[in-house]
Amino acid sequence: MRGADQRQGAMFSYLSLEERVPQNHPLRQLQPLVNQALSELSPQFEELYSRVGRPSIAPEKLLRALLLQVLYTVRSERMLVEQLDYNLLFRWFVGLGMDDAVWVATVFTKNRDRLLAGGVAQAFFTRVLEQARQRRLLSSEHFTVDGTLIEAWAGQKSFRKKDSGPTEPPDDPGNPTVDFHGEKRSNQTHQSTTDPQARLYKKSGGQAAKLAYLGHVLMENRNGLVVDTRVTEAQGRAEREAALEMLEARGQKRRTVGADKGYDTRDFVSRARGLAVTPHVAQNTSNRRSAIDGRTTHRPGYQVSQRARKRVEEIFGWLKTVGLMRKTRHKGVDRVGWMFTFSAAVYNLVRMRNLLAEAA
Repeated sequence: MRGADQRQGAMFSYLSLEERVPQNHPLRQLQPLVNQALSELSPQFEELYSRVGRPSIAPEKLLRALLLQVLYTVRSERMLVEQLDYNLLFRWFVGLGMDDAVWVATVFTKNRDRLLAGGVAQAFFTRVLEQARQRRLLSSEHFTVDGTLIEAWAGQKSFRKKDSGPTEPPDDPGNPTVDFHGEKRSNQTHQSTTDPQARLYKKSGGQAAKLAYLGHVLMENRNGLVVDTRVTEAQGRAEREAALEMLEARGQKRRTVGADKGYDTRDFVSRARGLAVTPHVAQNTSNRRSAIDGRTTHRPGYQVSQRARKRVEEIFGWLKTVGLMRKTRHKGVDRVGWMFTFSAAVYNLVRMRNLLAEAA
């Protein structure tokens, strides 16, 4: 019998938010990991907020909402706040009641900026990583390093000469006609008026140069978790310099690091060895002699590192397709770096949930 298409609004609901979320929902496995990291950050939150005045958005709820934004690829804070208004799953995870008022989008953004100034993303990343270490999910000896292009929130039309004087009013203020064909443009002479820290860059020949940043990750090879991140201005030596900086932060301990052939330079290899790191770098023999010789490539561990290093592309793929990092919505190295680190922490949480589920 066909049912009738009738709509009748109920005045009361007899199911709580807790009952509405299925017991096998993936967010239920993430919730304990997130809550533990946030509880450990409570002393740091106390230092960021005044003890007098009106209460602001609870930082724990703010970070849970940002985590949902990354997990569900919500493209803006305004859309996130809209989802919080009617999405019961989002309300349950953030900690809002069924009838609690939702924040204004601009207020939400300003409160997020306070966490940015307090370095909360790095602290949250560190707490998540410590949970992985306690569960013996991390390798302390074998790592992989790589970088990826993060497209800036700036168009090619904003890339103009630094010393350009007054110009004629545009024909269309919203989308002016700009003819830069035949003009030689470089980062030394030009700068984006939308995002001054973005740089015109391309990672390989045959690609179009874009205004971008570079995001760098250091991955441990046991389970493919991110153990360190950096965001830098896009320039030729940035990947190798960031890699050495992240390796140096791990301390002087014998270990290996895998990398692609872009890291096969004498400077990088010698400086890595000076940090007690054995560089398992792919050989670049296209037009010169490789800095990696047979003493390294003939060892079985080198071949293992070359296979394991390809997993770093899974991290970049997730960050770009799910984690909103293909084209950043933020401007400046600090803001882009904050979101890159936070998104890497969310990736680790998802990876840890899967690993713990397999072990159960």
